[in-house]
Amino acid sequence: MDLKGKVAVITGASSGIGAGLARHFVEQGMRVGLCSRRAPVLEEGPNVLSRSVDVADEAAVIRFAEEVAQRFGRIDLWVNNAGVVEPIGMLRDLDLKAFARNHQINLMGVVHGSRAFIGHVRGQPRREAESVLINLSSAAARQARAGMSAYSSSKAAIDRLTEAVAEEEKDAGIVAMVLSPGMVDSGTQAVVRSMPVERMPASESNRRAAALGKFNSPAHVAGHMLKIAFDPAARPQGPLYIVPNQY
Repeated sequence: MDLKGKVAVITGASSGIGAGLARHFVEQGMRVGLCSRRAPVLEEGPNVLSRSVDVADEAAVIRFAEEVAQRFGRIDLWVNNAGVVEPIGMLRDLDLKAFARNHQINLMGVVHGSRAFIGHVRGQPRREAESVLINLSSAAARQARAGMSAYSSSKAAIDRLTEAVAEEEKDAGIVAMVLSPGMVDSGTQAVVRSMPVERMPASESNRRAAALGKFNSPAHVAGHMLKIAFDPAARPQGPLYIVPNQY
């Protein structure tokens, strides 16, 4: 699969999965537009556009998309990866402003990125190659756990949102998928493992998994993502793709 010259956008590219995707994509010869609230993992270069962007700010996301398209000529793949896991705790105890902020980043950030990408694709002459939108989900979207109401509900909403977009935009040549990466040793996992069982009962199982090293690497996730993005034969029957365990 020749990926040289393909253009991808990755949000939340400062650490964890997003940083791993950025490195892997560039290693494959791709050109990337990276954004995150903190500085993205890769510095500006001939094949890298790197910007600090809050995905909760729709206008900032649109400006970023326009800049990527102007620099590289097009966007082939848009990956909505930016997200936060907190607040963690029982719904009865949560700060609702923190709950709303979680959804503003996790869900509305995906909405903003998706709309920016759709606007870019629909504003260009129709190309033979498909344009691909991949939104990052989680097992928590399908199996909620006590203490994870904010995160789980935002990820479940992303799944349904992606299903709708897949139907709405197929006439524009846009393939929309949601990818569940499995357990990756990211900042999200570190936060979960740090939680006392009173706030999140499942945190102990995450600590046991960490002790056994049962993680998918970001490079493993990136390889599967690129396969379903650019090899139609590898795609799932529906919008959801669950990355198989590496271990």
